[in-house]
Formats: sequence, structure tokens, C-alpha cells
Amino acid sequence: MSDKNTGVIVETEWLAERLGRPGLRVVDATWFLPTEVRDPRDEFLRRHIPGAVFFDIDAIADASTDLPHMLPDEAEFAAAVGALGIGSGDTIVVYDAQGVYSAPRAWWTFRVFDHVKVAVLNGGLPKWLAEGRPVAAGEATPTKANFTARRLHPEPVRDVAAMQGLLDSNEEQIVDARSAGRFAGREPEPRPGVRPGHIPGALSLPYTEIVDGGSLKPPEALAAAFARAGVDTGRPVVTSCGSGLTACILGLALSRLGHDDWAVYDGSWAEWGGRHDLPIEVEA
Repeated sequence: MSDKNTGVIVETEWLAERLGRPGLRVVDATWFLPTEVRDPRDEFLRRHIPGAVFFDIDAIADASTDLPHMLPDEAEFAAAVGALGIGSGDTIVVYDAQGVYSAPRAWWTFRVFDHVKVAVLNGGLPKWLAEGRPVAAGEATPTKANFTARRLHPEPVRDVAAMQGLLDSNEEQIVDARSAGRFAGREPEPRPGVRPGHIPGALSLPYTEIVDGGSLKPPEALAAAFARAGVDTGRPVVTSCGSGLTACILGLALSRLGHDDWAVYDGSWAEWGGRHDLPIEVEA
């Protein structure tokens, strides 16, 4: 992880060779949709990569809003991460139980708080298990560490006001990671009261088109997927999704391509589609 571009992804071989080294912290950031009826913490207790700690995406979040897992403030993040035994000088590898799904959200969150020595484990826990690598069980018992959180400037985050500004300015491309059916408004939204459709002018690139078998596709396939979606990777991008989670997979892919002029709309469709004062587009 020599810089913030080449180190955004590490392979299981890389982690296996370095597991247990001082200054390397492994983080399980597994998250499941409520409809899946699975408990990520319980699954962590039953099986995780040795030395890993559990990063609760719903708990390490802004508790003052009803929107799902919005970014916490600096003090909240620093306290939560320090309690996990992660220090400001550590190198972090994040994984999840679905491959590359929720880990990019934790990866992006660390980057928002100006910690760039962080990467996503390509293939995550499924690839680790398929290769017969070791696992552990039970609670993690980290030693508290000092973590300093500073919001990165310019921030790779957009709020609803910034998104409204893009309706007229078109200065940044909006790329939606939800399924094509949800983007078009043909499929219902999983959250009650959230309208179907998409932000006017947005482009559709379902995250499933850049992930294969739980791993991020190779750079040439990523570039082709963005091109098919009509995304100009030479221009700024704002990624969005249902709740700001899979939008981070698109961001991870952009960084993998060396394109760092991107941000995430944190409220995503949970916020935009849940507000009846904001315009939407649907497709026939």
C-alpha cells in the first residue's frame, strides 16, 4: 500500500503473508440488508479472519438522523475506531462476508477521515474460506489505541443541498449503483415511503456489473463497465445507491482505475426518494 491508488485492493495472498504483523489491522465490516435476516456480529463471533475486529456500520454512524448509517462526526469516529484497537499509524485491511459488498463503505469512511492506509480485501471472507485459510471465533479483545480523525478536504462526501445544485450545474456526473429495475422505477424500493425512480440526469451502473464472484473485476473490465454506462472517468463523479453503501463499491472501482475525483452522496436514495419535495425520473 504505497499510495492511495495502488493500495485500494489487496488480495488474500497478500494478507495471509502479513497476518499478525505489528501495525496491520484487519477489520470485518460485514453488513446485511434487513430482508436477509442475518446478524453480522453473530456471524463474526462464529467465524472471522484471525485478529480481526468487527466494524458495525450501523453503530459507527450518526445517531441523530433516521437515515441509515450516515457518517458520524470526527470525535465519534475516533472514539469508536480507537476502541477497536486501531491507531492513526496502522495499515487497515477491510473485508466482509459477501466478498466485496459492505467493506467498501468502511474503507470509504476511513478515507473521509483522512486515513488513506486502508484497503479492501478482494473476494473477502468467501475467497479466504475457499482457499482453506485459517479462521478464528469469539469476541475480539483489542487494546484501545489512539486514532485521530480529521475530515478530508475537499471532502469526498455530498449532501442533499449539493445534489440539488447538480440538477442545474451538471458539474459532477451522478452514477447510481442500484439495480437497473430500481433505477428505472420498475421495482419497488425496500424502504417504506421511499419513491421509485432516480435523481434526474443520473446514470445507471449497478454494482453487480463491476463485481464477479464476490471480487472486484480487473481494471480493464471496470473501465469498460463505466464506459458502457456513459460515465466519463475524466470528469468528477458522485456515486449514489439505496443508502450510501454500494455507492462505495463504485468509488472503490474508480480509485482502482486511478480516478480519485469522486464523492459519495451519503443520504443516497433513502434520503432523495424519501423526500416528496425533490424531483425524480422514472423510465417506462
